Amino acid sequence: MNKKELISLIADKSQLTITQAEAALSATFSTIQTAMQEGGVAIGGFGSFSTKIREERKGRNPATGKEMLIPKTTIPVFKAGAQLKEFVKSGKGE
Repeated sequence: MNKKELISLIADKSQLTITQAEAALSATFSTIQTAMQEGGVAIGGFGSFSTKIREERKGRNPATGKEMLIPKTTIPVFKAGAQLKEFVKSGKGE
């Protein structure tokens, strides 16, 4: 499913117009991104969004085989909640 299809489904299920559903989805994504910068957000029954610092480490350039230093970086993390895990495991979403 792509973003356009998701917006369409949201519009159908919530009786919103496509424009309203797109605005709601965009606002949701924007709010989650902001919350992640400020420490994270947990959505009960669904999961949590947060960030994690990946420390500087040694790696290897696959093209040359030369060793290189990979800099420290912050990465986004999603951890599925128990209800979401159970829902997917049970196959109810298919």
